[in-house]
Parts: sequence; C-alpha cells; structure tokens
Amino acid sequence: MTVKRIVPNLRASNPAALARFYAEVFDLTVPMDMGWIAFLQNETTHQLELHTASEGGSGTPLPVVSIEVDNFDDTLARLNRLGHAPDYGPVDEPWGIRRFYFSDPEGNLVNVVTHIS
Repeated sequence: MTVKRIVPNLRASNPAALARFYAEVFDLTVPMDMGWIAFLQNETTHQLELHTASEGGSGTPLPVVSIEVDNFDDTLARLNRLGHAPDYGPVDEPWGIRRFYFSDPEGNLVNVVTHIS
C-alpha cells in the first residue's frame, strides 16, 4: 500500500470564505467549491507528511496545521494586510526553524514555518 495524500480538514462555518482567506495568505487556488467543502491547491508542491505531538514546541499550544513557506516575510505581510497579526512570533526556534502562529477567521491555530539557512 502507498499513501498518496493526507489532507487536513479545517472546520469552517463558511468554507468558501475561509478558503478565500487561505488562498490570499498563501497564494493558493480554489479549484473546487462544493458549498460544504472547498479545496485549496498549490500546483507546484505535493508533499506528504503527518505529525503527532503533545504541544507546539517551546511550550506553545498545538496548531491544527503547519504550513511551510518559501517566502516567510511575504506571507507575514499578506497576513497583516488582511488585518491579522501573529498570536506567537515571528521567532527563530532552537531546532532550526523560523515561525509564527496565527488564528484564522474560524479560530484554527496555524503554524507558518520556514527553515533557517
């Protein structure tokens, strides 16, 4: 057996609105909106990873999803332009990542991360 995809599902009272928010922050597309569920994609990256954890590290709460980006500052600027500020960070963590947390419009805690060179 080969797992082909693992996809987090974020609870949302308005899936299309939350999808538009994520599309704007992370430069994603919304190829399908069925009303009760909306799909987001990035055509250039398909990476499979699953984490299990008791906390978010550095004593922080566990986010529902971690999203690695190649342009950390641009992502933070996009978030700020939408009127959202980080709940944690930006911070360089001792295990070699730079990250911030934010709460999306539905209250989901999101970890945005990039590796420190």
